[in-house]
Amino acid sequence: MIYSVSDALYEETGRRLVEQIADRGYFSGAVAFAFEGMECRLVTSCFVRRRRLVLPEGATEPVSDLVPVWWEFHTADAEAERLNDFSFASLRARL
Repeated sequence: MIYSVSDALYEETGRRLVEQIADRGYFSGAVAFAFEGMECRLVTSCFVRRRRLVLPEGATEPVSDLVPVWWEFHTADAEAERLNDFSFASLRARL
């Protein structure tokens, strides 16, 4: 049975990935974490696009898009790795 990636998992993956990216313009690495009983691991190389926001508190450049060069997303429960329906396009849509 294929593990269906929920909106909440996409949001958690995106949040953790953006934290790992920090201020870089290119990211190559992995983000691993537990989520609702599953061990999740995103391995990716991607270009980072940013937008410039000017606020009264100052200017900032948050991540606005990720352009993947390569990626793989793994999910495993206590028994074994499980296939999933992860889509990098769905992750990008939630940034």
